[in-house]
Amino acid sequence: MRFPDLVIMSINNLRRRKLRTVLTVLGVIIGTASIVVMVSLGIGLDQMFMEQISSWGSLTTINVYSGSSYGNAVMIGGGGSSKSSDPTYITDDVIEQFGRLPHVSGVSPVLEINVVMRQGAYEAQYLSLMGVSQSFLEQIPLGEGRLPEPGEMGMVVGNTVQQNFYNSKTGRGYWDTGELPDVDFLNKPLFVIFDMDAYFQSKNSRGSYGDSSDDSQTRVKPPKKYMMDGIGLVEGGPQDYGTYSYGVFTDIDGLKAQLRKAFKRGTVIPGQPTNKKGKALPYLVYSRAQIYVDDMEYVKDVQAQVADMGFQVNSRMDWMESSKQQSQMIQAVLGGIGAVSLFVAAIGIANTMMMSIYERTKEIGVMKVLGCDMGNIRNMFLIESGFIGFMGGVIGIVLSYGISGIINKFVSLEETNGLVGNLSRIPPWLSISAIGFAIFVGMAAGFMPAMRAMKLSPLAAIRND
Repeated sequence: MRFPDLVIMSINNLRRRKLRTVLTVLGVIIGTASIVVMVSLGIGLDQMFMEQISSWGSLTTINVYSGSSYGNAVMIGGGGSSKSSDPTYITDDVIEQFGRLPHVSGVSPVLEINVVMRQGAYEAQYLSLMGVSQSFLEQIPLGEGRLPEPGEMGMVVGNTVQQNFYNSKTGRGYWDTGELPDVDFLNKPLFVIFDMDAYFQSKNSRGSYGDSSDDSQTRVKPPKKYMMDGIGLVEGGPQDYGTYSYGVFTDIDGLKAQLRKAFKRGTVIPGQPTNKKGKALPYLVYSRAQIYVDDMEYVKDVQAQVADMGFQVNSRMDWMESSKQQSQMIQAVLGGIGAVSLFVAAIGIANTMMMSIYERTKEIGVMKVLGCDMGNIRNMFLIESGFIGFMGGVIGIVLSYGISGIINKFVSLEETNGLVGNLSRIPPWLSISAIGFAIFVGMAAGFMPAMRAMKLSPLAAIRND
């Protein structure tokens, strides 16, 4: 008997028992929809976590901190420790070593210094001014303006920096009034003070002795202010928080040139480490570095190599691995809950096929007496059970898309967890896999009844009433 003939015969047999077929298919529909919706929730959570982590920065970027206490390495780092008592500072030589590591496409040193910025009556203290490479700058999402050229001291200001300014006359700022200070970063120059130690000492001396004091030995001269221009703003509003929201960025060569103007040779730059005698080091030490890996696959390997060199390292891949483990656990639990429904549907298919065999015993006996191949009899019942699984799988997928749409319309995790996007996501591979799995479950449930039909005695089947 040809395969098309078997298919037509199986479909006709199902059509003769419409109510039983519909009820059995309904069980498969519910089971398939349950699995797909549950798994889609796990996939949605996983992708939302991935998108959130990606929005914080590149997944192929490794942050490197000094193995010593300089640069907040011990507090921030994610592994590795110095193998000697000597501090492992990040210098130009170390940056070159990082660049020679396999799969490293680039390295950016980060020189961070706290400064005071003023514009008119408004002032901000302890602002983080970071000198970075052009490769780092190119990753910053600009809302307005442009990026600084190599060697230029133009500043790109984070979108939340404006909140840090306050009125120096009243001492009140955004966190007191709820109103943003009237600071124009792009059209008006900013006055920047690099020597914060001298700045606060001069303020304290004026406060202790008054501006009219003649005691020159107790008064500290205010440090020099440098007029600088803001040339760009990071994308986002004052309330939007991101990786680049809090700092002020400029080209690292431009910042180095500016520091040479602000501090005499041999003077300790605030934030820079010193030798045992408290003198300035003959080289500049970077606060941290960013290593760019050519592929996500090699991020962990490069991290391990840098950690073995005695530096503290972390990357967003650490967060992603943790979130993946959680999402896989969630998917397994949700998928297991849905699988229970499909298991119940499989029992229904097996029951339907067994009932069909009892009702068609004489028909099976006649087929055997006429010389029908045993394999054809088995295949006929397998096709029937597989077709039940197919119909239930297809309709279940359609139902799943409808349920998924309702979930995405009425359920949002943005307010509770900050996750943005559709919670339920059904990729094409899940739809195809679900239909294939429903067919497999149907045929598996119908296997034992099909084997029973194949083993029936022809004479006993013909005598059956």
